[in-house]
This record gives sequence, C-alpha cells and structure tokens, in this order.
Amino acid sequence: MENKKTAILVVDMLNDFVTGALQCDRGLAIVPNVQRLLRGARETGVTVVFCNDSHLKGIDHEFKIWGEHAVRGTYGAQVIDELELCDKDYVVDKRRYSGFFHTDLDLLLTELGIDTVIMTGLHAHMCVRHTTADAYQLGYNVIVASDATDSFTEEDYVAGIKYLKEVYGARIATVDQLVEEFRG
Repeated sequence: MENKKTAILVVDMLNDFVTGALQCDRGLAIVPNVQRLLRGARETGVTVVFCNDSHLKGIDHEFKIWGEHAVRGTYGAQVIDELELCDKDYVVDKRRYSGFFHTDLDLLLTELGIDTVIMTGLHAHMCVRHTTADAYQLGYNVIVASDATDSFTEEDYVAGIKYLKEVYGARIATVDQLVEEFRG
C-alpha cells in the first residue's frame, strides 16, 4: 500500500446516522477509532474522502425503507463534528447506498491516482458493503478498517465484514495496523 495511492472512504459518519434519525450507538462507539485513522492518514498524506448520504427532501427512494434522513442542507446530513472535516478532505454526496452510484467518486479517485481504498463508517452490511462492491467492480484494492466500521447490530457487522472479505477479497485490518503502515 502506497500512501499517495490510497484513500480512506468514510461512509455516512453523519449526525443522522450517529445520533439522529437513524441513530446507531455502535456508530458512536467507533468515533475514536475513525478519528485515529483520519489523524494518521492526514499526517502521512493518505487521501480522505467522505461519502455522505445527501438526500433530496421528500423524493429519494431510500425514504421508502428508512424514512427521511440526511436531507441535503440539514444538520442531519453533516459530518459529525468529532471527525473535524479538513480543507484537504474531499466530500462526495450520494443518494443511494453506494458512494460510487451516480456520483463522481470514481472520477475523483482516478484523477488522484488512487488504486487502494480503505473502507470505514456505517454500515458494514449496507452502505459500506455497496460502496465496497462498486470499488471492487471498478478494480480498486479494498481494505476494511475493522474497528472503524460497524452496523446496527453485532450480527449485521459480522455478516457484513465476512461478506466483504469472502466476496470482494477485502483485506481486513485494524486502525493500529493501518496507521503503522501509513508511517512506514
């Protein structure tokens, strides 16, 4: 893994997912690990990309399943303050589970020369899974930060991580392992 060719994809670490409309206590629990991962990345030149739900009020397809959440322009659609969005970070808005589906994420990563993505955020069995699927289909190497990714339940998390490893060949690593690798 080369730092300049690696990007962390932070999926849906938003107010509505952590403490709001779709509150996930397990999401709150991973915040310190995500913070450490982002700090290590920023200190060593690893790109950080936030892939954020940003729905259009009243019309987005996901509302049929999850109710209104992360509506564009609202507090609920903002990255949680604890992750301290930086000027060098990138933000990609998404209206479906995958950070790649009908967004410019692939174009951004291509222009940055990225060949490896590190997945983190919520939810291992849904948005992280679908973003990973598209990353795999597009030819990216995929790593999952196991202790900086979670789901509503332990069962969903375990199933999600297992799927990412078995189906997409994702490497599973801890934040400590990844930060050590960033520092060479």
